[in-house]
Amino acid sequence: MERGNNILMFYCALYQNKVKIKDLLKRSLKRRKITFLPFSDFVQLEALIQKHILDLVVIAGVGPFEKELVLTRRMKKHPILSLIPLVLYQPENNIKTVITGFNHGADEFFSSQWDKKMLAAKLKMIIHRSRRDLGVNPTTRLPGTSIIEREITKRIKKGEEFAACYADLDNFKAYNDYYGYQFGDSLIKMTSVIIRDVVYRYTKDGFVGHIGGDDFVFVIPPGKLELICSEIIKNFDLTIIRRYKKEDVLKGYIITHNRKGKYEKFPVMTLSIAVIVNQKRMFKHLGEISHMIADLKKYTKSLPGSNFFVERRKKY
Repeated sequence: MERGNNILMFYCALYQNKVKIKDLLKRSLKRRKITFLPFSDFVQLEALIQKHILDLVVIAGVGPFEKELVLTRRMKKHPILSLIPLVLYQPENNIKTVITGFNHGADEFFSSQWDKKMLAAKLKMIIHRSRRDLGVNPTTRLPGTSIIEREITKRIKKGEEFAACYADLDNFKAYNDYYGYQFGDSLIKMTSVIIRDVVYRYTKDGFVGHIGGDDFVFVIPPGKLELICSEIIKNFDLTIIRRYKKEDVLKGYIITHNRKGKYEKFPVMTLSIAVIVNQKRMFKHLGEISHMIADLKKYTKSLPGSNFFVERRKKY
């Protein structure tokens, strides 16, 4: 990934319709490691973001460019794909197509007027700006707070039925203090992958965001909340013990300073998920959900082990 101002390696989703651009990109970016992930339609592109953290999407084609523009529109309407830089390519230098591409949300447009150094510089800056975007969490590359709020608000206004799930790690600070920042950071990334993979495995309409630290939000259909939450917890519990030293796993705890500066025993980390379900237009705005989640989170974290708890009462 990115180190300073240099891009050492990045992932590029590539669509090619009767035109080859892969070799041109390789030659232009020969000093950098680039992994190409081909796709032929929007469904395949959605599948890619479930397995990879994409840095760039390139859509190339010839002729009317209609399919390419349809892909562009759909990508820019998607809550996660809309965050990824998009480059369009068409050999013909058709100014009308170029303008239409930008109007549809493209970040850059290349044609037959190919300059290796200029292209490499532009792509590097496009990706750098994207990674600097405050709307995306820099650790997990998941949508951040502003995008989470916008996504939930949009679903409320549309009258959708959905389950808003707030997940966080129990005793993360103790783990981070005991093992160090690098291990803590790696654990956050691991958790994000588990949540993202499970959510998108069972629903295409799901949404996963990272508030920050060890706090995550995911939005799923109410009918799948027990399946998805149970699977996330199962995968987390199976994986977390590998992130502890064997002797700590055998003891079942670590000893480190608590928030008051005194030594305390902290059990192996668990995952708590507080769930609020919006049905029959129960909520009118995000604040109502946030209020209930705050209370429910405290109760859920008080329960032993990894668990999820669904608030069955009406809003209060």
